[in-house]
Amino acid sequence: MPTPRSRRSQLAFAALLLPLIAVAQPAAAQTNATAQGRRFTVESARELLPWSAQLQVREQWLVKRHALLLPMMRRHDVAMWIVVNEEFHDNPVVPQIAPPRPYTGNRDIFVFVDAGAEGLKKFAITGYTEENLARFFEAPGDEPLPPAATLRNLWTRYQPKTIALGIGGGRGQTRTLSHDSYELISEAMGPEAVARFVSAAGLTTDVLDTRLPEELEHYRSAVRVTEEIVRRALSSEIITPGVTTVGDVRRALFDFLWSAGVRTWFQPDLRVQRAEGENATSRGFLAVALEHVVIQPGDLVHVDFGISYMGFDTDWQKMAYVLKPGETDAPAGLKVALRNTNTLQDALMQRHARPGRSGGEVFTATMAEMRERGIEAMIYSHPLGPQGHGLGASIDFRSSLRTDRNDAALQLRDGSYISIELNTATAVPEWGGKKVFVMMEDCAYLTPSGYQFFRPRQEAFYLIPSRR
Repeated sequence: MPTPRSRRSQLAFAALLLPLIAVAQPAAAQTNATAQGRRFTVESARELLPWSAQLQVREQWLVKRHALLLPMMRRHDVAMWIVVNEEFHDNPVVPQIAPPRPYTGNRDIFVFVDAGAEGLKKFAITGYTEENLARFFEAPGDEPLPPAATLRNLWTRYQPKTIALGIGGGRGQTRTLSHDSYELISEAMGPEAVARFVSAAGLTTDVLDTRLPEELEHYRSAVRVTEEIVRRALSSEIITPGVTTVGDVRRALFDFLWSAGVRTWFQPDLRVQRAEGENATSRGFLAVALEHVVIQPGDLVHVDFGISYMGFDTDWQKMAYVLKPGETDAPAGLKVALRNTNTLQDALMQRHARPGRSGGEVFTATMAEMRERGIEAMIYSHPLGPQGHGLGASIDFRSSLRTDRNDAALQLRDGSYISIELNTATAVPEWGGKKVFVMMEDCAYLTPSGYQFFRPRQEAFYLIPSRR
């Protein structure tokens, strides 16, 4: 038996090892301290496909995406499109134009050529042979050549009038080409080809903002998982008023992600509003709460959260009210504030948004209606899809400044997905006339009669009971 001193030494050493052991344990053996040692089970995640099946389905989509590509290239006057993926510098376009598998070569290059009567020619210039690529791309020659030589040969063979690259765009998805890759392409193809370089921004927007009908139900599954996680995070399963901190809820959200087998594309945020004191703002919005803030009875709690699944991102904001002792519902003034945000959603989605209208038109008409109704509103809705902050027509104050309806990039596209992200500010009598922000964000898709939610919107606050 160890002596008391050696026993203390062993215990101290074990205490140092415990965090490492927890990390090294398999997922099934890990627990969640925030949930009192219980491991989460996300029921809606049971309908998600395993990764092998996801790859199979997404490669079926790829066949249809390639069939759409030539008309898109011609619409944007692109004769050749070169997409480059670099090691540890993934190109967000690649999963939409190549098999959605990991690419770990030093530099993988995908070339699409409008070959006239021969149709679309597709070439993959990689440092290795991979059978999944061979199913979708032609070999650029009989014998493998260095990338520069292959690019030179393709230039010589097709002499495209325009060569689109990931340069000159205003968003991250449209300015993907590194300086070194630009230099490689320029030197390989020569000055005459360089004179024909153009930005691929318009084409990239078309590719990333075009949804296939087959994708819709898979995206709905992702939204359903997002909804369950947020609903449970804003419940007594996670929140004990007077005890649970904002950081506790954030960590629980990460653990829900782990249990569901999905990831997120941004850090979950929480905001807390209270009747007493000032609610901090940042850049005109309600500020994110600090992690040490303890959630108390009477608080209005907001979560901003999203997941990634099947090559898609979701974006989701919901709100909960923490009941005070003796309360069974939120105060009437808060419920009016929530109804104002529902009214704003109705105006944007049902009365003003239609395919072919510009985002600026929809924003301007919706805000005009809110002024007539006396509702103080903000709208900052953005496209969704392969990225949570996707390409396509947004509906926000910036879009209202862009008035060229002939620009297809500014027009709402039938079938495209959007984050209906907005808020209203309402004076609440029970809070001494203080303005309360009800911030909502829902995933929706556009139809000829307006936007439709993937999941029902929130029309009542989630209620969190206080301790007795």
